Amino acid sequence: MEINKTGIILTGAASGIGSAILNELLKFDCKIIAADRNAEALEKITLSGIDKVIPFVGDLSNPDQINLLFDFAGQSLPSIDLFIANAGFAYYEQLKGADWSHLETIFKTNTLSPIYSLMKMAELTHATPWKTVMVSSAMAEWEVPGYSVYGSTKAAIHRFAEGYRFDDPGKHLMVVYPIATRTKFFETAGKRIPVAFPVQSAESVARKVIRGIRDDKRKVYPSVLFRSILVINRLLPFIKPVYQAIELRKFKSWLKG
Repeated sequence: MEINKTGIILTGAASGIGSAILNELLKFDCKIIAADRNAEALEKITLSGIDKVIPFVGDLSNPDQINLLFDFAGQSLPSIDLFIANAGFAYYEQLKGADWSHLETIFKTNTLSPIYSLMKMAELTHATPWKTVMVSSAMAEWEVPGYSVYGSTKAAIHRFAEGYRFDDPGKHLMVVYPIATRTKFFETAGKRIPVAFPVQSAESVARKVIRGIRDDKRKVYPSVLFRSILVINRLLPFIKPVYQAIELRKFKSWLKG
């Protein structure tokens, strides 16, 4: 897909991978609506692309806010060609007790919001070339102790995409599977949590995302190492259990404080 001369919506744009993707998009001749719930952080990050970037503050776990975002984009952009559903967060935890709100909040943000946004794109832009990018996670395919709920939200995106592609011959959906990334992501997931191995930079993920969009990829694995491990594990299936045992030791140590 050509990025020049397009209208783009980017969610979770004020920090982490979203901020890095925004910086990459600024290299193109395009108009971008940068959406985030953090108004202060969004104001700071959009100053660098003041002539190309239009901020939108909203909680995109709410369908009314997503509808408002699309209405705003329809008024602010010449066209809506690309939607990058990057907004999301994690819990690093041992589940205790039944807490519906705890589960609902993360599934609304990480799973329902991207899928609903894709449906909005298909509904509103079916007559023109368009694409939706969903940022999933390596944990969608590789379970890690402490992330059972977070991993399930990303696995749901992965499984949805696998099924949706039967109805999508136009390659309108691209899913990204980042590994642990050096951002404030882990700070929001919990206090002093161990960072899973391997780790890559948000800038590296962003470059791979942009390349994937331009090459019309259906899947993007920003880490070559992780992609290689997935392949090798099919031949040597003991790799995943060994890795998980190491991460479980970290998790138990974290639980002890």
